[in-house]
Amino acid sequence: MYAIVDIDNCYVSCERVFRPDLRDKPVVVLSNNDGCVVARSNEAKRMGIKAGTPYYQLAELFPNNKIVVFSSNYELYGELTARVVDIIRQESPAYFRYSIDECFVYFNGMEDKDLKAWGENLHKRVYKSVGIPISIGIAANKTLAKMASHFAKKYPGYRHCCVIDSEEKKVKALRLFPIDDVWGIGRKYAAKLDKIGIVTAYDFATHHCDWVRTTFNNIVIHRTWRELNGEDCVPNEEMAKKKSICTSRSFNGMVTDIETLRTHVANYAARCAEKLRAQGTVASVVGVFIHTNPFREDLQQYWNFQEKRLITPSNATITIVQAAHEVLESIFQPGYRYKKAGVIVMGIDPHSPIQADLFDINAEQFEKMKRLDAIIDRINKVNGSETIVLGSQQYTQKDGKGKANVFANAIKHDYKSKNPTTRWSDIIRLK
Repeated sequence: MYAIVDIDNCYVSCERVFRPDLRDKPVVVLSNNDGCVVARSNEAKRMGIKAGTPYYQLAELFPNNKIVVFSSNYELYGELTARVVDIIRQESPAYFRYSIDECFVYFNGMEDKDLKAWGENLHKRVYKSVGIPISIGIAANKTLAKMASHFAKKYPGYRHCCVIDSEEKKVKALRLFPIDDVWGIGRKYAAKLDKIGIVTAYDFATHHCDWVRTTFNNIVIHRTWRELNGEDCVPNEEMAKKKSICTSRSFNGMVTDIETLRTHVANYAARCAEKLRAQGTVASVVGVFIHTNPFREDLQQYWNFQEKRLITPSNATITIVQAAHEVLESIFQPGYRYKKAGVIVMGIDPHSPIQADLFDINAEQFEKMKRLDAIIDRINKVNGSETIVLGSQQYTQKDGKGKANVFANAIKHDYKSKNPTTRWSDIIRLK
């Protein structure tokens, strides 16, 4: 049996931990640069606010409603969800973190345990310890567990935990579940299935396997069909393996000069390096892409992506940033107004002892960068992210006298909350 533990309305729930006055009020969290809605409270959903709604349209679409708005605060979300995962680790025989707000649990050796009671107790402990609500779905495979978690979240009668542990429950769940919400189907295939009259998971599951193979010729779709029919065939190893890490942002406005682009790319590359170190891996390929605004048809358009292979796989910030800058220099074209850039690290492997290449860095330099990154990561963890950064990560702007001033971040986040659990400057003050 498997469980998936899913944080309810993750970003909104994190914001409410230190703002209990916002319970039962419509709350939304915006994307980077405060562009559009990416997370909504249940109250906001009931008002009709849809994911992806541009922020500037909220006042126009909902003129008589008071909506509480937050900019994305990933430092806060990462720290609070890590606390949730730590409790899951303590309560589970084995687990795997699937995303920032989801964890799979494997019930090895717990076949005789009351799993419904386990799920309800886990919800109570997480809510009491962290202040964040979770929903748990339990079933014989991961796809059905994901389905069960939707029911646990939607219907209060399940008390935050839904278990699909019989054929009767499985068939009932399949009949009620829309095909476009099934894990592994995706928007493209959901539209194709809808055109041929398949609107529920049950409609899809009752087709013959030969029909599924010939109609889609897709291993993921066929595997989803098998899981809906009760098989357990999504490998744990495949889910745990990340083939690439990408960090990208749309800019607040448009960028024309390579110096500003270089700073953006340095920040994205540094974030990729941090993620590599956090999961104990290294990358052998660093890629960079830049492009203009495709919605501005009145402007010249340009898009490019190139990559650089590292002689020695690395997760060192300096190495990753330098490689990203070299790629940027090769793809940048003057005369365009750029809207977005991103860094992708690929060729990811475990950070086992690495033999440095004769023509690359020597062992002494390798260890020096390793110690430097470890110290910087520790300082940033204690004092808040970006307490210490590379010089190339600092944005500059001109003051009124034409002099350049360094400032930390060019991302727009006018409604960003504080970080009371990670920054001494934001610690809560009691009366």
